[in-house]
Amino acid sequence: MRIEQDIRYEPDERCPPAVSIGVGLQGVLLILAPVVVNVATVMRAGGQPESYLTWAVFTALLIGGTITALQAVRLGRVGAGHVLITGPGPIFIAICIAALVQGGPAMMASLIVVSSLLQFAFSAWLPLLRRMITPVVSGTVIMLIAATVVPIALDLLDDVPQGAPVAAAPCVAGVTLLVATALALRAAGPWRLWSPLIGIAAGCAAAAAFGLYDFQRVLDAPWIGIPDVAWQGLNLTPGVEFWSLVPVFATVTLVLTINTISDGIVIQSASRRSPRATDFRIVQGTLNANGVGVLISGIAGTLPTMGYTAGSTALISLTGVAARSVGYCAGAIFMGLAFLPKLTAVLLIIPGPVAGVYFMILMAVLFVAGARMVLQDGFDFRNATIAGLAFWIGVGVENQSIFAGYLHGPWSAVFGHGMTVGALTAIVLTVFMELTNRPRRLEVELSVSALPRIDAFLRSLGDGLRWNEASTERLCAAGEETLSSLLQSGNGEEPRLLLVARAQGRIVEMEYVAVSEEESIEDRLAYLSEQPETPEESEISFRLLRHYASSVRHRKYHGIDVVTVQVEGSRRE
Repeated sequence: MRIEQDIRYEPDERCPPAVSIGVGLQGVLLILAPVVVNVATVMRAGGQPESYLTWAVFTALLIGGTITALQAVRLGRVGAGHVLITGPGPIFIAICIAALVQGGPAMMASLIVVSSLLQFAFSAWLPLLRRMITPVVSGTVIMLIAATVVPIALDLLDDVPQGAPVAAAPCVAGVTLLVATALALRAAGPWRLWSPLIGIAAGCAAAAAFGLYDFQRVLDAPWIGIPDVAWQGLNLTPGVEFWSLVPVFATVTLVLTINTISDGIVIQSASRRSPRATDFRIVQGTLNANGVGVLISGIAGTLPTMGYTAGSTALISLTGVAARSVGYCAGAIFMGLAFLPKLTAVLLIIPGPVAGVYFMILMAVLFVAGARMVLQDGFDFRNATIAGLAFWIGVGVENQSIFAGYLHGPWSAVFGHGMTVGALTAIVLTVFMELTNRPRRLEVELSVSALPRIDAFLRSLGDGLRWNEASTERLCAAGEETLSSLLQSGNGEEPRLLLVARAQGRIVEMEYVAVSEEESIEDRLAYLSEQPETPEESEISFRLLRHYASSVRHRKYHGIDVVTVQVEGSRRE
């Protein structure tokens, strides 16, 4: 049974302009404070002057608005075609601070540009990376990012001006933490959604009572204006510091890619009245659009962009509006706010203890999100070993507790970052698992004439696993109906078909890799589950596939389709 969502306007439906503007404004206000705080934290921790901080916030708002609108448009292979509010995210905070400290804004900008090129590459290679970048790898790296940023947040807790009362820092941090967590834990509906912003406001009020809030800067800021250009260009002659940080930026870009893949999946689910199979072409469009944002951010010298999926989906859930026009309006509002210096000044003077608590809460949520991702596909001893080893090796390297005295020079620069080492450990262990459980492969034409070869291939696999006759017949039948379903939903061409079969305990997983089809097999199966059992001839293969297989998943990419079918069997007695 399909569950209907209360969506008033789907992405392709026309929405009244007043509604689009109102919902877009809500979305911008929801993430405006985090966007400015993220940029301000990086620039101040990196020792940059106020002139560069103002420039970085200005460009971040402009770029965030541009990419928010681009995600809604979907130009060719760029954009999600959905409402995905975008701005500077927290996952680059630690490494951008390191880049600023070691080489200044020019080196940070160059590294971000390299990161954008990597994200474009990850988008193009997405079908090939599906076996290597597993939920266990992704979740472990996200947990490592949280563990890396927490020390920065803790340093901010006592960041108060000289001469401030002794109780100022703990009281301000305590008020912020108490209000934000109380609302997050006990409030419901919109109040929970606004809990971080309300916590920041309460902390700023407490800071004002202790004299920590600099109102003069707000009074001096003009209502409308453009900051002086503080762009410092790109570093075109990279040195050792640059190359030592490239692996770290590559690792975090991989995490950004994983996060953006999740954005593309979640936003599709949240924007439709009836559930549909995930279209990975939209996911690739989401990746490409954010890659454009990262590229422009690097050129401008500000923090890279990422999608604020939680805010976007919560906004859609509360308002029931998922029309693309909301993305256009939110993008325009973001760009307009960039030219209001007085408003950004209010956010730029948020005291250190308030910002520190905000990041503690943010990283706590991020850590749990990473743990949830690790558990996504089940958690057996193998996955526990990969996640546990990778995480603690990464933490040990980051805290200089592992081989600190043995790494010198370039080796120390490259392998002295916990995120890089932890991610590399998880990937190496995952690749080892794949290599030691090598699948069987068969390449044929995607046509009816390939059926005898596929049948012989699967029977040989069943015999090798010592399955009983009934299980082997079910495996072959599922293979036949998958082929038939692909042919029925195809476009009349006869491309090559790669069949990859893996044995995992009592389950055989078959991957059929072919060119793109216009109809999702998952959607077809879900549709048939709602219809009476009087199928047309063209529907018989889909119904039989649903009967024989324990799981069917259809992933659609640009230029390639991957259908994964799982069949459970029993051994001969």
